[in-house]
Amino acid sequence: MTLNITANNAGSRHAITAWRLRRRRRLFIIAGLATVALVSFFVSLMLGPLNLTPTEVFHALFSGKAPAEHQTVVIDLRLPSALLAFLVGATLSIAGLEMQTILDNPLAEPFTLGVSAAAAFGAALAIVGNLAFAGSWTITISAGVMALLASCIIAGVSATRGGSAETMVLLGIALVFGFQALLALMQYRASTESLSQIVFWTLGSLTRATWTAVVIMTILLILALPVFHFLGWSLTALRLGESQAQAFGVKVGKLRVGVLMLSSILAAAAVSFVGIIGFIGLVGPHVARILVGDDQRFVLPASALSGAALLSSAHALSQILVPGVSLPVGIVTALVGVPVFLTIILGKKRTSFGGIR
Repeated sequence: MTLNITANNAGSRHAITAWRLRRRRRLFIIAGLATVALVSFFVSLMLGPLNLTPTEVFHALFSGKAPAEHQTVVIDLRLPSALLAFLVGATLSIAGLEMQTILDNPLAEPFTLGVSAAAAFGAALAIVGNLAFAGSWTITISAGVMALLASCIIAGVSATRGGSAETMVLLGIALVFGFQALLALMQYRASTESLSQIVFWTLGSLTRATWTAVVIMTILLILALPVFHFLGWSLTALRLGESQAQAFGVKVGKLRVGVLMLSSILAAAAVSFVGIIGFIGLVGPHVARILVGDDQRFVLPASALSGAALLSSAHALSQILVPGVSLPVGIVTALVGVPVFLTIILGKKRTSFGGIR
């Protein structure tokens, strides 16, 4: 009996020590991701038609001794775009993470569930229809409303059908094709000038960044992150399987619908401000899962930082790939995202989730 108790105590101590080591390792990885994201953000402030040194950017941000030209370039022209890239990258990655979690599908993200396609149609509708009900914000608001409409359709139908993952995924695919058809109709009816506006919007760009957009995205993240953290245990349990989560007392149907709506609101806001940016909501969560696993306490901040680092890096690259021209960042994320995603899925073992571990 004494030997058994001693062995159990030793086993418990070993398990606790192993857990602490894993926790420390995950926190170290998250700190590393934060460093990469901040470095990418700072580099994006340095690059452009006028390249600046790190010292010049630092003085422009924090010192009144910098030349007026540098302060104008950094603070007025580059800082809003860099901040919006950081925030939108984090937002899309978080939205993709939670959509993948609730649907148990590695390909779930705002683009594949129809949110982005709906936003594109909303923007095209405002452009082709010459709508001006909100001034310069008309296109943004129209895109956001259509994106939320797509989310409400999925959530409403899923709620009546019990919130099953299959219903959400299939309905999302149907909405993608439906809104893409409507977008094609808008493009067919558009004038040459309107068509060029639609194409530019659908490519995704940070050139429309404003301080108002930065503030709105910041507020949304501040409100959403605590909610996802509060639901972290239920979302982690859902990764063990629907039946297992229900055995733990998780109301799976309500959880799916609620998380889908919150994720869709985040994605709708992001897409309405910057247009369609692919792969961030897909690659960011997979990178985070590879590094820290599926525990929401760690994968949530890791996903946010991965997405922020990816889009900030893409934004920096978009300033220098073509000298003197700022490429739409959506082109860069697609060019970089495809090989990165292929590397991830081909270089790692697939799990029952269909994701990467």
